[in-house]
Amino acid sequence: MEPTRRRTDIPVLMLHNLDPAWGDAGMADAVETVEKLKSELSEEGHPVVVAQVVDHALGEVLRPYSPDEFVIFNWCEELPGLPRSDNRVAEILEDLNFAYTGSSPQVLAFSWDKAATKALLIENGIPTPDGRLVAPEEVDGWDRFPAIVKPAMEHCSLGISTDAVVMDRHELRERVLFVRNKFNQPALVEDFIDGREFHVTLWGNGMIHALPAVEMDFGAFDNIRDRLCTFDSKFTPGSEHYENIEMRIPAPLDESQLAGLYRTAIRAYKAMGCRDYGRIDMRSGNGHYYVLDINPNADFSPDTSTVYAAEASGLSYGAMASWLVNLAALRHPLFSRRI
Repeated sequence: MEPTRRRTDIPVLMLHNLDPAWGDAGMADAVETVEKLKSELSEEGHPVVVAQVVDHALGEVLRPYSPDEFVIFNWCEELPGLPRSDNRVAEILEDLNFAYTGSSPQVLAFSWDKAATKALLIENGIPTPDGRLVAPEEVDGWDRFPAIVKPAMEHCSLGISTDAVVMDRHELRERVLFVRNKFNQPALVEDFIDGREFHVTLWGNGMIHALPAVEMDFGAFDNIRDRLCTFDSKFTPGSEHYENIEMRIPAPLDESQLAGLYRTAIRAYKAMGCRDYGRIDMRSGNGHYYVLDINPNADFSPDTSTVYAAEASGLSYGAMASWLVNLAALRHPLFSRRI
């Protein structure tokens, strides 16, 4: 079911986490970002109330608000101090009968498991780089290089740097050990596809809409180890990757290439069970688009590929958020009657 029109009078409770561990500057940046989206949604016509989550007591934060009176824009990426808890946030919202934007608790929990996600893609015949979990004592069983080594249970490119691209078994062993020691979790080793990288944001449920594809252009780099989206490229202003990876919107692809890219992205979105929106990261190579990652809880900050792509399609920051609110409102017992 899709909205037949976009209502802009639906009251929104904007829920976001604010972790004291970020420090004063980090928290100030987060508040500024939230205020920007609040302002944009308000300009669209939505009454907006902001609720900050600063500890595990989400139920107490929500106690003053009635689920009959709001749709929650769920920007609470985790309960502060509790890693990988975005699914727990969604569980609590459901237990309290709130309609909220984004994917279900089950999908959010599943998305953390990169090996399981890869298995899901393979099961559905969707191209993804060959890969598997590798323990330090199993390194000799991997013989394809270059390879990339990732923490198996992280998001946001955590643990991804130029050292994640390995060229031989010695480097592979060192990186697998690094992942185990640093993150206390298995390492996922994959063929490194040294091709063009695209981020495709999709939104909708019954009818899936694709925003303009974004190419992450690595043309500034000659070294193969530099041709990837690292943690620094997303979160460290002034770093080489942050400054020199260029977003090309829309991605320069012909009609046939774009159709193939979108087709693969939509298959991955549906296979994962994404709801309302999500971002699919892919690379081209050997005549295929390989799915690198499925992000059912993609960052919605104003400087992300998702928001830039929305703006390139003619949707303002506030209008894109408003569409997500309307999708969630279809699951609301009262607002759904008037959309």
